[in-house]
Amino acid sequence: MTKLENQKVDVLIKNAKVFNDTEIPVVQDVSILDGRVFERGTKLSYKDVEKVIDAEGLWLMPGLFDIHTHYDLELEVAPGLPESVRHGTTSVVIANCSLGLAFGSQRDGTNDPIVSCYARVENIPKSVLKNCADNVDWGNPKEYLDHLEKLNLGPNVVVLLPHSMLRIEVMGFDDSVTRDPTEKELQTMCEILDEAIDLGYVGLSTDALPFHYLAAHPHTEKTIPTQFAKYGELKKLTNVLRRKDAVWQATPPKDSVIGTLKTFLLTSARVHGKALKTTVVAALDIVNNWKLTLMVKTLARLLNSKFIDGDFHMQALGARFKIWSDGAITPIAEEIPELRRLNETDLEDRGARNNILRDPSYIKLFHDMWMRGKEGWSIDRLKRALNVEDYAFNRKLSDMTVDRCPEKSWEGRDFQYLFERVMNIKQDHEVDNLIKREQQLVQKDFFWIADEGDFMLQMLRSFDTDLSWSTVTANRDLKVVRELLMNPMLLPGFNDSGAHLTNMAFYDGNLRSLKLAHENNEDSDVAYMVKRLTKDAAEVFGVSGGSIYENDKADLILVDPNELKKYDGEKHVARVFREEFNHEQLVNRSDNVVPLVIIGGHVAWEDEKFSKDLGQEQFGELLKSKISSNLND
Repeated sequence: MTKLENQKVDVLIKNAKVFNDTEIPVVQDVSILDGRVFERGTKLSYKDVEKVIDAEGLWLMPGLFDIHTHYDLELEVAPGLPESVRHGTTSVVIANCSLGLAFGSQRDGTNDPIVSCYARVENIPKSVLKNCADNVDWGNPKEYLDHLEKLNLGPNVVVLLPHSMLRIEVMGFDDSVTRDPTEKELQTMCEILDEAIDLGYVGLSTDALPFHYLAAHPHTEKTIPTQFAKYGELKKLTNVLRRKDAVWQATPPKDSVIGTLKTFLLTSARVHGKALKTTVVAALDIVNNWKLTLMVKTLARLLNSKFIDGDFHMQALGARFKIWSDGAITPIAEEIPELRRLNETDLEDRGARNNILRDPSYIKLFHDMWMRGKEGWSIDRLKRALNVEDYAFNRKLSDMTVDRCPEKSWEGRDFQYLFERVMNIKQDHEVDNLIKREQQLVQKDFFWIADEGDFMLQMLRSFDTDLSWSTVTANRDLKVVRELLMNPMLLPGFNDSGAHLTNMAFYDGNLRSLKLAHENNEDSDVAYMVKRLTKDAAEVFGVSGGSIYENDKADLILVDPNELKKYDGEKHVARVFREEFNHEQLVNRSDNVVPLVIIGGHVAWEDEKFSKDLGQEQFGELLKSKISSNLND
């Protein structure tokens, strides 16, 4: 039955299995009128329906939230965010890891903060970043929200205030990475944060990962500004968030257990009088260190216990953590000083990297680093044997696979195979399918190598960024990944969409989480995961959305459970050229898994095609914090 037989509706979705919030999934019809859910029920019928969709055998659910993106820059050139929309994402959280555009370009005549902060942290070409900074025409957090509201957004956008940019704004760029703030400056930061929450920002993002370095001289050996903040600064800023019921997005200081515990006790109501909503990157099962998964679960259990009384959510990735590297240029290499030195060069500056790679003192340092723990007897050898190494970077040649290489016959091969092959060619042993070009390459470039440390150095010398290779540094065991995703104290996310253009591809991360939940064919598991990817995410970030109740905004998607079951995200990574960036990008193609995406009542994606209006008209909206919404009511 319908509310009004003579009612006109825009869209009627029939016979779908509806997953929504805490409800038991049920086959229903759903109608949409003026961008909102008009009615839910069985056998709905109307006099006038603009579009009817038969969804028999399909799942209908709220549009998915991507809670950890770096879409701040892409929004300026492609606000439809097509690479997320096609996978069912209808809401994105931006300005993560302390980086964002809330204060405009912040150029001071010498420093270019957008370029310097983003280039290495998110592996985005400087030309793309400079072009973005050139076109910035706002200068404060209010003007930035006003700007976002004018964009032809595809998905809805949720905005955090970025701590690195907050420090730059108050202290100046150079001072933000060389000294502590004065009491007056810290008070100014707190006042700006307080006002930003009232404007609609949902919280503050900070960062402490030891991979995040600046990309412009003379600061290339320094990490981004947020990492210079001491505990007292974080405590004062998070007190503002606590008072406002806002969220703190953070990353842990990787190498300090005590520092991590002290920092994240800021979530505790027992210690600070009121719980602080905290979401933290990232719950990963690191290949080189089995202890970290145990620590993640223990930390979450402790901080959310009655004894601590926190509100703490580690973000988990629903996929193997596969990273591509362009030569030595990769985010995970930043933790190792010898590789970081190569990352300090501009992406286009092959000459600078070549000079480093041929420097005798550097050659020794690189060789010692690569062979550490692989030969002789030492603490490092014991750590490697026990799988508790200090670095997340995986130096096992058999785990490293060539994706692209000027020597085409090497593509698809792992580095261990290639190392052994090169050694055999070098020693004039018989080698299968040897061609003259390959033999000449080995004789010309690899004649001098004696072990795998030499081999890796020469691979970087010979090919630089023309060599693209991949490895899985975390989440190798999908059973463990599923366990992390289903843990009620963790939160699915950390897709890093919009960053690392040629290093990562997790735009389909939410679908991979759904697939893992669907493994046992239990509706209850799928319903639980849907809630986590929708309503729970909205509640953590303090915004509306994530449900399909009557009068809710019509952000809806259809998922084909049979196609989802067959889907293999790793096999559907593609390398495409994005005209918006004038650069290549690694993306995903989840063909046929998501037949329909509706944002704000607008069909954004249907039958493997984008709407012609996506990015040309406004589909999504700026999702402001409920705090600011209450203030404006």
